[in-house]
Amino acid sequence: MNHATTDTPRRLLYVANEDFAFLLNRLPMARAARQAGFEVHVATRVNKGAEAIEAEGFILHRIPFQRGGLSPFAAIPTILALRRVEKQVKPQIVHHSGLQCCVYGSIAAVGRKFPRVNAITGLGYIFTSTTWRTRLLKESMKWILPGLLNRRRSLVLVQNPDDRAALDDLGIKQERMVLIPGSGVDTDALQPLPEPAGPITFGFAGRLLTDKGIRALVAAQTILRNQGEDANLIIAGNLDPANPASVSQEEVEEWSRRPGITWLGHIEDIVSLWRSCHFAVLPSHREGLPGSLLEAAACGRPMIASDAPGCREIVVEGRTGLLVPIEDPVALAQAILKLARSPGLRAQYGNAARELVVGKLSAKIIGNSIVQLYDRLTIEPPAIYRPAIARRPRRAGKIVLVSQHYAPFPSTTSGYMTDIATALAQRNRGRGDLQLARFRFEISAETRRA
Repeated sequence: MNHATTDTPRRLLYVANEDFAFLLNRLPMARAARQAGFEVHVATRVNKGAEAIEAEGFILHRIPFQRGGLSPFAAIPTILALRRVEKQVKPQIVHHSGLQCCVYGSIAAVGRKFPRVNAITGLGYIFTSTTWRTRLLKESMKWILPGLLNRRRSLVLVQNPDDRAALDDLGIKQERMVLIPGSGVDTDALQPLPEPAGPITFGFAGRLLTDKGIRALVAAQTILRNQGEDANLIIAGNLDPANPASVSQEEVEEWSRRPGITWLGHIEDIVSLWRSCHFAVLPSHREGLPGSLLEAAACGRPMIASDAPGCREIVVEGRTGLLVPIEDPVALAQAILKLARSPGLRAQYGNAARELVVGKLSAKIIGNSIVQLYDRLTIEPPAIYRPAIARRPRRAGKIVLVSQHYAPFPSTTSGYMTDIATALAQRNRGRGDLQLARFRFEISAETRRA
């Protein structure tokens, strides 16, 4: 694809809530954008990743993100800081990474004309937890997200069909969503590895969260050990205290004292993990498209994962690995034993996994897809913002719905008046949201005058 050629490079601003999250989830895309001629800016909370980000030639902007909090007052400094960065950078595109950044970033972008890519990188804790608190949060998303993400200059980037369906249920318009599977994996740097010598060893790479399935995996390893199997588990990853689903330090230390379990903490060299393992295991409850399994597949490792959104995009049952039910340690132990006892099956699945990522999920392929999307947003905005549908002739005049009982209290009247307004707005295609907003305003205004 031909990219725009101007003396001034197009400016692309990534927004991530942690520097490590940008490096882990967005680096291949950012590199592809840089190679396509974009000037790449990164707005994030800086911990230890500043040097790595700036070494890529990206321009870093420090933002006071606070993870793990729900107070709207805590969001105000972040939103104001984002607005200052946007004013300074004057980006052609802003790419929000993760649900928190999509919400805060969309609020910060109110009144600004640049296009926004809202990347939902897995719906995470709000969708996997069943506590009253998360149920309330999920319900609140039905009110918040459509108003923020269905705007004219906004697109929603999803990584798997399940997330697209979930967002559709939350009110996000299908024509606003684009599916690009993951961020890609460097299949040149990651090459197939020979199996290690010694007893069967399987690896887990990721944050140590309940909804990553780490407790179920430890339980499965314990089952196999109690059956006399020499099953060895290597865990690579840290706790995440800001996440309510994080396991405790004491729990992980207790696991590491058990026979056959090694906890490495965070590692920089992922190849060293898969070189030591016969296969990868990720019994997660929900993912976008798990980078740890992409890396394992690139190294030619077979995989076991939960039959869950995101996981089944890379672990294809009977082809690249095995799928098991969520939070089922017995089924997980059986799947581990099946691969442990079959070198031929491991080789078959590992080869197919490598072929899958090289053919469909490499950094080159995904990078090309995201750059094409950026080009469409900056070069051909009308085509992406406004679906190509036949327009009805515009009609003169205006309809005002008047109700005595509409605002501010909900009632049966408000329900069917809203339905009428919605139906009328949808008849005027391409301007439905604007018309509906006007109907609602006029209903309230007429009520106040009454």
